[in-house]
Amino acid sequence: MSGPHGIHVPLVTPFTAAGAVDTTSLQRLAHHVLDHGAAGLVALGTTGEAPLLTDDERRTVIAVCRRVSDAHGTPLTIGAGTVGTDESARQAEERAEAADLLLVLVPYYLRPSDEGVVEHFATIGAAARVPLLVYNIPYRTGKTLRVDTLLTLLAAEHVAGIKHCADAIDADTLTLLAHGGTVLGGDDAFLYPMLQLGAAGGLVASANVAPAALVSMAEAVRAGDAERARSLHQALLPLTRALFAEPSPTVIKAVLAELGLIEHPGVRAPLRAPARVSVGAASDALTGLGT
Repeated sequence: MSGPHGIHVPLVTPFTAAGAVDTTSLQRLAHHVLDHGAAGLVALGTTGEAPLLTDDERRTVIAVCRRVSDAHGTPLTIGAGTVGTDESARQAEERAEAADLLLVLVPYYLRPSDEGVVEHFATIGAAARVPLLVYNIPYRTGKTLRVDTLLTLLAAEHVAGIKHCADAIDADTLTLLAHGGTVLGGDDAFLYPMLQLGAAGGLVASANVAPAALVSMAEAVRAGDAERARSLHQALLPLTRALFAEPSPTVIKAVLAELGLIEHPGVRAPLRAPARVSVGAASDALTGLGT
């Protein structure tokens, strides 16, 4: 199965000052990142505070992102999945109606066996009937999969690729990238080396703020322009560090509000507004990037 390529943006979910989903800001931001070269949108990711939304709000976010994606002719990936297989399959079946792909998290907290994880994704794939992206982020889920299990998932007919977040370029990452399947980087700071080693693209939250620079970096890698790609990576790294100095997406939303791309920087509890110094550091880094 051919998987996605390029830079896909896991959108924040903007809120009004009163706390409601701000569909006007969401639509503005979605058009902005696609106008600046992003290959697709991701709705209801962690960056979008999906677990903190109501069911009605999730449906609203999906509807806005579907309309914008259709207007640009770009794919829409929708997040789905939770700790249990039955509920994950239910979510996937419901959200697949609007999705080109589903981003499904490796089940967290329970730490099931690798075999149980493979069965989990097979059940979800059968229910959804659209391609899945396996979201592998062991430092969040508490579940580290063997590399042969990752390769088994990547080879499954219902899986289009893996969003791989190892927080490092470790031996398993090297093995996974050498395999030749569709692997997308999800750790913003490691996107450049992942691309150089063969990743097909990235699902990176910092693309909410600097989509053009990240797209340019990916294009430079693909074109074999190592000097330009490395230069962009080095320029992006201070921004990435600043955006993640506090729990995401708090700093990202504050910067987007300063840029006028969303009206209000609010996040939902237990997240809280970031320190002014964190936002200032990210704004300075963005200015230094020349964006």
